[in-house]
Amino acid sequence: MRPCFQISKHTRRLATDLTALAAVLLMSGCVYRMNIQQGNFLEPRAVSQLQVGMTRSQVRYLLGTPMVPDAFDRDRWDYLYYLKKGRLRAPEQRHLIVYFQDDKVSKFDNSGAGPMPPAEQRDREIEPDSKNAKANAAT
Repeated sequence: MRPCFQISKHTRRLATDLTALAAVLLMSGCVYRMNIQQGNFLEPRAVSQLQVGMTRSQVRYLLGTPMVPDAFDRDRWDYLYYLKKGRLRAPEQRHLIVYFQDDKVSKFDNSGAGPMPPAEQRDREIEPDSKNAKANAAT
C-alpha cells in the first residue's frame, strides 16, 4: 500500500531551505563582536578638577594629551572618546573641548561629555601597598 499523500520536491526543497535559514539565523547570534574603544578616556574626577586659569602643562597632566591636535586652532584641544560594546548596544560617546588664551584655560565645554559611569565605578581608589608607602615616606 502506498501512503495517502506524497511530499513533493517543491515542499521538500522549501523545508530544507527553511531549516538552513533557521540554522544561519541562530548561528549569527553566536558571533563574538570585539569592543571598539577610541580616543581619550577621561576620568570624571579629572574632568571635575579642570579649572579656568590652568596652564597647558597642568591640563596635559590632568587629562593627558589630546588624541588629535587641531592644526588650524592651536588654542583649542578636543578630547574625544568612543566606546562600542558588542553589536546591539548604542555606542558611548564623549566630547570635551578646552579653549586656551595666552597658554591658560579660558573656558571649556563639557556639554558633549555624555553620561558618566556610576558612582561606585568612578569612586574606586587604589590603596597603596604598606611596604611601598613606608619606603616612600622614608625618602
